[in-house]
Amino acid sequence: MDKNFFSTQVFTADELEKLRKSAEKYLAISKKNREPEVKFHFTYMTLIKIGIYLIAKEGHRVKSRPGHHQIIIERLAELLKNEDVMLIGDKMRRSRNMDFYSADGMITETEAGKDFEFVEKIHKSL
Repeated sequence: MDKNFFSTQVFTADELEKLRKSAEKYLAISKKNREPEVKFHFTYMTLIKIGIYLIAKEGHRVKSRPGHHQIIIERLAELLKNEDVMLIGDKMRRSRNMDFYSADGMITETEAGKDFEFVEKIHKSL
């Protein structure tokens, strides 16, 4: 594990449960919302929170550093042994950055819906 992005930590069952429920809460917000940007934002954050949860289960805390979302997505793909997590997760990360940092970024209803379905499927597999 890259010590720039991760530190070793043992989490209690209660701490792990709180991390899992946090991802669940964001997924529920995304599911209820029809506004594409809001749906997408909470879907993306759910993906990141799932990664944080699974990394914590392995005994590591994610450090907040530039690029840490990309590292979380990469590690999540490894943990789930699912290359689609890397491909779709990175596309979501880039879309989020365009929407956040550029006036040109626009999240469509279709994109938000597909990303939600993908992340919901990952969540159900936990």
